[in-house]
Amino acid sequence: MDPFLQAAIDEARAGLAEGGIPIGSVIVHQGRVIGRGHNRRVQRGSAILHGEMDAFENAGRQPASVYRDCTLYTTLSPCSMCTGAILLYGIPKVVIGENQTFMGEEELLRSRGVQVEVLQDETCIRLMRDFIAAKPELWNEDIGV
Repeated sequence: MDPFLQAAIDEARAGLAEGGIPIGSVIVHQGRVIGRGHNRRVQRGSAILHGEMDAFENAGRQPASVYRDCTLYTTLSPCSMCTGAILLYGIPKVVIGENQTFMGEEELLRSRGVQVEVLQDETCIRLMRDFIAAKPELWNEDIGV
């Protein structure tokens, strides 16, 4: 398995262990993780701390030249908010663990020149399917339903 997807999965599992939603993300620059995070909406009472947003926050302030040379890994297809951040900071490549349980804004990313790779990883799919079955109301809240 790709070690960076594994790092995103580890983040997703950490979020689940904290009582949150199991979505994780890492931002990789030149073969090194510069930001990692997981969905912390429940844990922090946050409106915006999805996995990708948490990874951006934990990467800290970076120059545009760094973001333009990064790959973002995420266990789940990015929602419109996270897609906006990816586009804002000019991330050129996004690797997605799965999009079967939720289809985010992949077409928007592609239309703006972002390389999108979807892996349909069984671990990512299982994490989300099990979570959605166990806590549908929390999942619906997270995606604005």
